[in-house]
Parts: sequence; structure tokens; C-alpha cells
Amino acid sequence: MRQISLVAFLQAQNCTTIPSAWRHPEARIDTHSPEYYQHIARVLEEGKFDIGFFDDRLAMPDMYAGDHSETVKNGIRCTKLDAVTCLMSMAAVTKYLGLGATYSTTYFEPFHVARLFQTLDLMTNGRAAWNVVTSVNDNEARNMGRDSHMEHDTRYDMADEFCEAVLGHWDSWDDDAIIADKENNIYADPDKVRRIDYKGKYLSSRGPFTVPRTPQGRPVVIQAGGSTRGKQFAARWGELIFTGYPSLEIGKVEYAALKNAAAEAGRNPDHMKITTLFYPIVAATKSEAEDKRAAYELLGNDMDQLLLLSEALNFDFATKGIDEPFSDEEVQGLQGMQAMRDRVISSGVKNPTPRDFMQITRRGLLSDRNTWVGDAKDIADQMEEWFHAPACDGFVIGATHQPGAFEDFVKFVIPELQKRGVFRKEYSGTTLRDHLGYEKAEIGSWKTKYDAVI
Repeated sequence: MRQISLVAFLQAQNCTTIPSAWRHPEARIDTHSPEYYQHIARVLEEGKFDIGFFDDRLAMPDMYAGDHSETVKNGIRCTKLDAVTCLMSMAAVTKYLGLGATYSTTYFEPFHVARLFQTLDLMTNGRAAWNVVTSVNDNEARNMGRDSHMEHDTRYDMADEFCEAVLGHWDSWDDDAIIADKENNIYADPDKVRRIDYKGKYLSSRGPFTVPRTPQGRPVVIQAGGSTRGKQFAARWGELIFTGYPSLEIGKVEYAALKNAAAEAGRNPDHMKITTLFYPIVAATKSEAEDKRAAYELLGNDMDQLLLLSEALNFDFATKGIDEPFSDEEVQGLQGMQAMRDRVISSGVKNPTPRDFMQITRRGLLSDRNTWVGDAKDIADQMEEWFHAPACDGFVIGATHQPGAFEDFVKFVIPELQKRGVFRKEYSGTTLRDHLGYEKAEIGSWKTKYDAVI
């Protein structure tokens, strides 16, 4: 029987994706301690989540007015820890929970990323995942020694090569390569370890790789491309897709399109779990939940939005008056998260102002389109409707504040889903691929009709 996949959307920073989260009266502020992340990990494993994974940026959102003062003062994602290090603290107190982190294909090297995540997979007994991103803005570029951020589609072209190299390395040891025959002085069979000698237009990586195969074969690949080029990339590489559909009807269309795109690439669409983001606000009664939502809305401010819009769209919104229209050329020139730009364009507003961007995207605020409010039955009903439509294979649970939002979801919603038979009561295996219903990854199984034989 098909069952819901659950993904927790985590941040190794002072707040959730919503900058006002740290201001919530129940939010913990010890976000730089191992105990904080370990507590969240225990809650998620108690709730039988498939995985918790960390979003990431390589810069503070300080593009607004060319200064970090407002970012730091308002606590707008101003601290960011290394996600993999945080994951290891979580791994120490869990046995089943999948653990994922974001690493950029634009600012790291394939061998480094391959070694990092394959090692993480070994150290967690097959629970690791890599969230593939191409990064967003010029400030990330400057932190990593570049003058400016690479053009959008070119980043994805390079990311294709990056993934070919990384997955090539992950597959360069056979499962039985290590013999460890002390008597005959044979540690591993050299015929079962290969160099990849990869050379593309943008990247090269030789090998031989230094980390053997893992219990699940290789880490799971997470992808969240929302632009046209990003969706193409996701169809080729994504095993766990992170999206945020604005409505059930759009979700049904986009879900079918992405599954079809995977099939056209020569993949089995069932080996791609599509999960959509929502922020649950749940309580014992619907009225209590609505009161929570009303109180939460009071925490945000305009600066939250303007700073995060600047970061996401790679444009300094301080250079525009709040009601000053963007020219056609300025709108088309916005790089960063093009799916966000396109949402504003598709709204029908010609020459939008910063205020339009704020109102349409609700960047930095709880969005009406993906905030679900109610008691356990209300939330479970909506989840089932989307799941059975189908508009998704599962859900990414965003947190209004941490750890309380996850605690409430596990307390109220998980038992309701379990009662309905659409979510597990116990883990059926130990690896992340087990949780997702995948077999152990075979060598070369990632290759599609787009891939040259490595």
C-alpha cells in the first residue's frame, strides 16, 4: 500500500526559513548547541519521519543596502552553521532518521562533496542524503572568492557535470571490493576499484575515490529546482523532490509532468518521491490553531521581507522605493530564484513594485498558500486529499518555530495519519532508501539516456 513520505525542513541557523521564528515565545534560542539539534532529531525519529534535511546558503542575507546591519539586528538568518557537522550530532542520538544536507555545485568540488556525503552515509549506516543546489546570489560568490554569481542556466549545466562526477565516484568501488585478507596481504581487490577520469566542459575529477560503498549503496539525491531548467535537472537526478505547490490543482498538473519527465529521461518514476512543503499550525481544536496563526502573524515585519527578497532575487531592494515600479528590463534581469520572479510575473501585475513582490510572494512570512491551520483531523484530511489526488508522494514539514512546530505535528497529526493507515507506525528498515521504499542503489543505476558511460 502506498504510504506518505515525511520530510522535516531544517535550518542550521538562528531561525527557521521564516525569520520571525526566533521571536516566537516558545522558540529555543540555543540554536548553536548540539542539544538543540539532538532534541529535534529525537522528536522526528519518534514521529517516524523519513528524513530531516538542512537548507543552506553560503552568505548572510546582507544584500539589502549593501550592509549586514539590519540582518544582524533583526536576526534574519544571520547565523548559519555547517549542516553536515550538525547532522553528525543528530546521528549520534538516532538510529533510523534519514539525515540530509545542502551543498552547492557552484562553489565546491565534486571529489570533496562525494567524499563528504559518502563518509556521512557510512557514519550513519546508510541514512545520508545530499540536497543539490546551484546557489542563489552574488554575496555567496564573493564569500567563495568569485566576483559574481554564475548565470542561472549555466549553473545547471555545470551541476549536471558535477552530479555525473559525484555519482561516478560513489559507484567506483564494488560492494565486495574489500576483502581484508590479512594472511595473504590483500586488503581490497584492485580490479573492483576504478578511476572515473571524468572530464566535462566545466569540471574534471580523476579518482580513484577513497571511500567505499555504503549500506544503501550511495546517498539519496534531493533536488528542488523550480524553474524550467531546474525541473529538467530534477527529472534527471532527483530521488527525493522538494517542492511547494501553491494549490491542489497546480500540484496535480506539476506532479504528473515531473513524473512524466523522469520517465522520458529513462528513469522509473516510482523511484522519485515528490514532496510538497507546508507549514502546519495544529492544536487540539481548530479555534486554538487559528489563534496560534493570528499571534504568529504579529511577529513579522517589512524588513524580514525586503532582506529576503534581496537575497532570493539577487537584487538590492533598498535601491527602489516601496511603490516604485520595476522596469521590464529590471524584472527580466532578476536572477536568483527565477521561480519566485515568475510567480510575480504570472500574477498579471505589470511592472511590479517592491510592495507587489512582498504581497505576492510573502517572502519571509507565513504564506496563505502553504500554511495549513486546524486540528489533527483538519490537517490529516488535507494531507490525504493531496496524497490521493495525487499531487504528491509526501510532504515537507516546515516549522513556524523550532522545536515546537515539530513537537505539535508529532503529537497531534502523526497518530491521526497512523490511524488512517497512510503512514508507518514503525520503521521497516534502517536505511533512508528503506524508508523511501527503494532498493539498495545498484552501481550505474543513476544513468539516464542523457548520461555518457563513465
